[in-house]
Amino acid sequence: MPAVVRVGLRREAAAGWSYAAVSIGYPGPVLHDKPLSEPRNLGGGWVGFDFRKAFGCRVRLINDAAMQALGSYQGGRMLFLGLGTGLGSALIVNGELEPMELAHLPYKKGRTYEDAVGKAGLKRLGKKKWRRSVADVVARLSAALEVDDVVIGGGNAKRLHGLPKGVRLGSNANAFAGGYRLWKGRG
Repeated sequence: MPAVVRVGLRREAAAGWSYAAVSIGYPGPVLHDKPLSEPRNLGGGWVGFDFRKAFGCRVRLINDAAMQALGSYQGGRMLFLGLGTGLGSALIVNGELEPMELAHLPYKKGRTYEDAVGKAGLKRLGKKKWRRSVADVVARLSAALEVDDVVIGGGNAKRLHGLPKGVRLGSNANAFAGGYRLWKGRG
């Protein structure tokens, strides 16, 4: 669905609300509150769209996995992995958020991390093998990034059974807390 349609639907749903700022979680790379490219899994119209004008207020745009990571953060070095249509990722080290694009890095047999643990991987592998792939990806990335906390969120996180040690289940609701934290300490 194009950005302009999504904004229209959101404004309609929020009719009568009073708000001074909007936080948007975007499914792709973002730099300086602007999407760098059109999302792979949604309609176009995001790049170059004037969100501030459309909402009539201040707008912060951030990668959607980074927004959920920010809302999940409890301190230290945390890796967030979002298992949904694709693979979202973000790293927070001592309060400093770094959105990451790990999804398209090479993984195994000519496939990417996203191919293994995204929606296509789940469909191709089946739940049992997909869960093993998720555990393997978590172990590899945790070791490489030397994290002490891993949060797995996204729509397919609920399909996991028994999380590995040091891993906790996130919630899409944490994105709301992340959206709020984006404005904390900012005018």
